Amino acid sequence: MTCKELLYVEDALSHECFMKSSSLMASSKLTDASLASYMKDLEAKHTELFDKFLSLL
Repeated sequence: MTCKELLYVEDALSHECFMKSSSLMASSKLTDASLASYMKDLEAKHTELFDKFLSLL
C-alpha cells in the first residue's frame, strides 16, 4: 500500500470513528424512540464501515 493510500485509510478511519461516536451520543440524548433507533442503526453501520477500513491494514 502506498503512503497516499495509507493516509486515505487513516482519514477514513478517523471519519468513521467520529460518525460512530456522534451517532451514539445523539441516540442517547434523543427522546423520540424511532429517531433514537435510527441513530443506533447508523452507529452500527459506521462501526461496520470502521471495521472494514481497519481490516485493510
